[in-house]
Order: sequence, then C-alpha cells, then structure tokens
Amino acid sequence: MSASQRLLHLVKYRSLWTHVRRKVTTWSPVGAAFNAKPFRRLDLVEKNVGLFGVPELSCPEGFQAATQTALKNTELLLHRACSCSPGVETVECFDQLSDGLCKVADLADFIKVAHPDPAYREAAEKTCIDIGTVVEKLNTNVELCKGLKNLLDNAKVVAELDPDTKRVAELFMFDFEISGIHLDDKLRKEAVALHVKLLDLSNEFLIGSHVPNRIAKSAIPKHLQVHFASDGSFIQIGGLHADSPDDLLREIAYRIYLYPNADLMECLEELLKCRYKLAKLVGYDSYGHRALKGTMAKNPETVMSFLQLLTDKLSQRYDELMPWDHPFLSGVLRAERYNIEPSLYSPYLSLGACMEGLNNLFSQLYGVSLMSEHPGAGEVWSEDVPCALIMMRFTCLLGYIYCDFFHRRDKPHQDCHFTIRGGRWCQETDRYQLPVVVLMLSLPHPTKSAPTLLTPGMMENLFHEMGHAMHSMLGRTRYQHVTGTRCATDFAEVPSILMEYFATDYRVISQFARHFETGQPLPENMVARLCESKKVCGAADTQLQVFYAALDQIYHGKPQNRSTTEILKEMQEKFYGLPYTPNTAWQLRFSHLIGYGAKYYSYLMSRAVASMVWKQCFVQDPLNRDMGERYRREMLAHGGAKEPMLMVEGKFKFFSHKSFRSEFLFNTRNLQITINMQKRDSTGNYLIRN
Repeated sequence: MSASQRLLHLVKYRSLWTHVRRKVTTWSPVGAAFNAKPFRRLDLVEKNVGLFGVPELSCPEGFQAATQTALKNTELLLHRACSCSPGVETVECFDQLSDGLCKVADLADFIKVAHPDPAYREAAEKTCIDIGTVVEKLNTNVELCKGLKNLLDNAKVVAELDPDTKRVAELFMFDFEISGIHLDDKLRKEAVALHVKLLDLSNEFLIGSHVPNRIAKSAIPKHLQVHFASDGSFIQIGGLHADSPDDLLREIAYRIYLYPNADLMECLEELLKCRYKLAKLVGYDSYGHRALKGTMAKNPETVMSFLQLLTDKLSQRYDELMPWDHPFLSGVLRAERYNIEPSLYSPYLSLGACMEGLNNLFSQLYGVSLMSEHPGAGEVWSEDVPCALIMMRFTCLLGYIYCDFFHRRDKPHQDCHFTIRGGRWCQETDRYQLPVVVLMLSLPHPTKSAPTLLTPGMMENLFHEMGHAMHSMLGRTRYQHVTGTRCATDFAEVPSILMEYFATDYRVISQFARHFETGQPLPENMVARLCESKKVCGAADTQLQVFYAALDQIYHGKPQNRSTTEILKEMQEKFYGLPYTPNTAWQLRFSHLIGYGAKYYSYLMSRAVASMVWKQCFVQDPLNRDMGERYRREMLAHGGAKEPMLMVEGKFKFFSHKSFRSEFLFNTRNLQITINMQKRDSTGNYLIRN
C-alpha cells in the first residue's frame, strides 16, 4: 500500500475507530461494528468491485452480460450432461448446470426487490425472466432427461452411487416429472408456455401486492392525515397500522389498504387458474398435490387434516372484535398484564449487543465465530449496508452474510433471508464454493445519542432470520441443488423457528442483553414476564396462521367457480371467526401465495418440529456444545440432501413419528390460554376471560 493510499485508509476509518474507542469499548469487535455510527465511504481510489464482488455488476447493464455468460456456460454443460456415461459425472453436470443459472438468478431475484436504483431493479427483473424461461425449457428437455433416466434405470450404476448423489439425481428427475417431461411435444410446449406465463403473473402480483392504495385527503379526518404519506391532494396508505392505539386510524388503514384492486384481482385469479391447469397437464389432481409431493406432509389431504386438528384444539370465537382490532388488542393485553412495554426492553437490546449474543451462542454451540468486514466499493446495493459478516469454524472460512438491516424507502417491509450463492464441492477447482446470503430486516437507524435499539419482537426476528443463515452457512453438501435452505419447505423453517426459543431463554439472553449506556444486564424478571406474555392470545395468533394456511390450500385445490374473495370470506368464518369486512380483499396483500403457494402451512408444521428439537436437545442446557454439534451434524449440515422425515421420525434419534403427533398435540394444548377479547367496560378496561 502506497503512502497516499495509507493516508486515505486512515481518513476513511478514523471516525469509526474514534467512535468505537470512545463509546463502545466494552463491546466485542462484532458488537462494536453494529453499534458504531454509519459513515460515508471515501471511494477516491477504490475500484468498483461490482455487486457481491461480481465485476460485471458494477452497472445495471452488467446483468445482461452476466446472463449471457451463464447461458453460454449452460450450453456447454448441457452438451456434456447429454453425452457423458451414466454415473456420478452425470449428477455433477446437472448440479453445475443448476449452480451456474442459480448464481445469476438468485442474485437478480434479490436485487430486483432490494436495490434503490430503478435501473438495477429493472435489469435484475429482466434477468430473472430470461433465466427462468431457460430453466423451464431445460426442465422439459427430452435429451437432458434421457441422460439422467439412463443413470437411474441402471440398477448396477445406482447401487454404486453414494446416498447424496442418488438423492440429488432423484430430485432432478422429480423436477422433470412435475414439469411434464412425459408429455408429447405439443403438450410439453404448452407446459413451458404456462410456466413462462406464471413467471410474469407471479412478478406482477408480487409487485402489486406491495403498492400502496391512494385516497383523497378530503376523505380522511385532518387529525389522522399526518399518519400517512402525502401525495399531492391524496394520501397513500401502504400498511395496516395495526399497532396504532387509535381505533379509527386502524379501521381506516384496514379498509383502504385492503380495498380491492380490479387488475390485481384479475392477476391473482388468472395465476391460480394457470397453476391448476399446469398441475392437471402434468398429471396431478391440483396444484396443491403437485407442490406438496416431496414435502413432509406429502399431500393436501394431510395438510387440511393437520389444520382441522389445530382448529378443533384452538377453537375460540371473538364475536365482538373486528379484524383490525386483534393485533393491537393482543399487544395491549400483553402489555397491561405483564408490563412489557417495548421501550423498557430496547435499551438493553442494542443491535450490537444482539449480534454479540448471536456470535457467543454460535461459538458455544457450533464452534463458529462471526467477523465483520467493510464491503468494497460497489459491493453492496445501499450505503446503509455497512457491514458484511464472515463466518469461521476454527480457521476455516464457512461463508458470507450480508446484513441489510435498516429501513429505507421502497424497501420491502418483510424480514427475510436470501440465498445469493449456494455451497457445493467444486470438482473443477477441488475447492468448496462458499455460500453467500443476505439477511433483510427493517430496523430503525441509529441516532446521534444511541445505537439502533431493538424491541423484543425485532430481536426475535433477527434470531429467526439468522437461523436461516446458519442453515446456509453450516450446510456442507456436495451438491448446490440441496444446499442449506434448499430443502422441503415444511422443514426449511425448523432452524429459524428453533432460534426463537434461544431468543427467549434467559440463560442465553443474560449473556448479551445489557443497557447500552450503563452496561447493566437485563433483569431476569423482565425476561420471565416477556415469556409469560406470549401465552396471552397465543391460541388466537395460531388460529390466524391456520386461517392463512387453509386459505392457501383452498386456493390451490380444485377450482371453486367463485371469486377469491368469496372463498376468503368462507375460510375466515370457518377457520378464524372474525367477521369479513365488505369491500376488502386481504388476499391481494398475501404475497406468500407466490413463494409459498400451497405450502404456507409449513410455518405451523416447522414450529411443531422445532418445539420437539428444543425439548429433546436444548431445554436443559441451551448452550450445550455436545447437543449443538449433534444438531449441526445431523440436521443443519445436510440441507436438503437427507429426507426430512428420516430426521423427524427418528433416524437420528431426535424423535419418533408417534412422538411427533403426541408432542404436537401437547404443544397445541399449551397454547390454549385463550383470551376472550371483548369491548371495554365503562371504566375503559378490557373484559378478559381465561
């Protein structure tokens, strides 16, 4: 490094060093990095390395170049996969095909929703469509399928395959089957056309589901207009404002935000019709049957039985409540009964403290550590992504986690985990391809007087999403096709939900939760109150999820010959109990219908599995290294390379199929501390019945 470069480096990081030295000397390097005030880069000499270090992506036009490179490599691998002798090499070719396309498509899939520059978003969206179209054509490529079929039909060769290779080969064949490889030329082309059309419809619905609704300012009381974004003589309502204490504000937001959009309604109904038509075309009774093959549940009938069982156990009606009341009143009841006002907890839960806590937890359970690293010029998509995490196991680098934690305009409000690049063993380089992921949250920015302070709910969400990241980081699969969270959807949420148990255990929290100014630890009785408060309305919260899951199943079943709103009304009355509000269409905001079509029940089933893992492995000692290693080795490390039910039903002695049912029923009964939330009495208190 030259003298001038060293000087620039000193100027660039001086403000950060000064802040860390003066303000957060008690934090570890990871804690200090996330509690430090953000600073602007001085990119005077640094070369733009491109998004995620991909040189082509230093400008929007680079997506076209990256796409063309991926498609060129696809042609070469396609020829090799079709011509090589049946064996391990066949599966490796297929995985390289998948990896080359996914590395571009997954990155673009993230950038199209996260980048603040419309030019980048548009370029990424086009890449998603181009790559998606190629993938659908590959899934109906007869010659390509024949190469894989020759392998799987050769009993002698199959017997010589290791279990992971055999499973990945079967999963690729499954992709062919559900795409209609067995159809004649005409019907295969029809299947491809339906796939391509679904890509467009899905993208249209996803974008539309997040667009605010507008209404004239004159239609809203003046004293409430300040709560919404202004747009000339209109106001924009982009959310439900469910936490507002103002009854009228909640009702207005609910009615306007959920007001039906005719174009989006047509898009959704066309999307569901196309999904059903595709499923029937390739030989399934419904899209639900197609989507659930290969999951733990196996079919829609099992899912609906599961949801009905929950409903029977949790059934409770709230005749005097309105839908916009439930989230707010649940919070009020918890706060009043247990004194859990979030502002009391937030000073103990600075972002740096929470990240330090995660680092300590992972170190004790798995022997891994987090290290912060400042991204290079052009490596990230926004200036408020100040830090990337490097995960190490002993001296071995495991992967990269980009932390897009802070709220910004036009950023999706959903907390989520994105796989940018999956891990796999690269035969061509004799090295392991390290996974790259992004964690997206919507946390408040730090202020002049305080670092970012989290509510208990934000802290739980951080732990939840980091559970997904650990699945990606600790998975050490031979094949990218089954890396990390690329497993059955109803199993993918298990590691993240399990992390929520750690986030509410005082033995874990006590290691990091301390006041950002005084250093005092969070009192144990406050954590106990927080845990007890979760039981309040627990059954109602679960029932809401049951309603969402049931609606998802019915939408993806056989055609109902009625509108999606009529179906919504019936399902809400049957599975939730709160009245339907006329002239609303909540389903148009249900963006999970795209990524979780027919699989939204996965959250509930994963919660049951996570509960049992916690009870059998960690409830006695959440920091037990032996149990952490066992969980890492027998569940996290395999990604989707192992059949989920083999782990769930006892291959690794976690629990048997019989205990799965009995344990879940026990957990359900524990949730039945049902609160009957009624109108306030004359003194202004809520009437509560246990």
